[in-house]
Amino acid sequence: MDENLPAKPGQRLQRGVSRMLASLGHAPLSEFVPSGGLRIDVISVSPKGEIWVVECKSCRADFIGDRKWQGYLEFGDRFFWAVDCDFPTNLLPEGSGLIRADSWGAEIERMAPESRLAAARRSRILRDIARVSTGRLLALTDPMGISASVS
Repeated sequence: MDENLPAKPGQRLQRGVSRMLASLGHAPLSEFVPSGGLRIDVISVSPKGEIWVVECKSCRADFIGDRKWQGYLEFGDRFFWAVDCDFPTNLLPEGSGLIRADSWGAEIERMAPESRLAAARRSRILRDIARVSTGRLLALTDPMGISASVS
């Protein structure tokens, strides 16, 4: 296996999705925790300020075992599933976006419908995304100088 590839299938999808979103001018962030017990695979801020939530599913069992995905809907303006080319998309709920991804990139197959966040919620989520992103960046340049509570 290529040592530059992420180890887990879901992480490979995250990388491809993040690359695609960045190419669209978005600011993607992986493994974002919006509240206790939830972890969004990729959350992204578009050039227009929209917040996109992307849930990566590497296989049928990964999707079937996920009981939390509906909790992610309240944290974004659009919700997408990201899957590889072999994933059985008939399992995915209607009314969400679909992204086909691999380790190297991704394509939007179906645009997610917009469900606009309330202004106060958007403001809080954007602040949280900024805090987590900044904390991670600072940890790269000064691993001993940043509190673990920020990431």
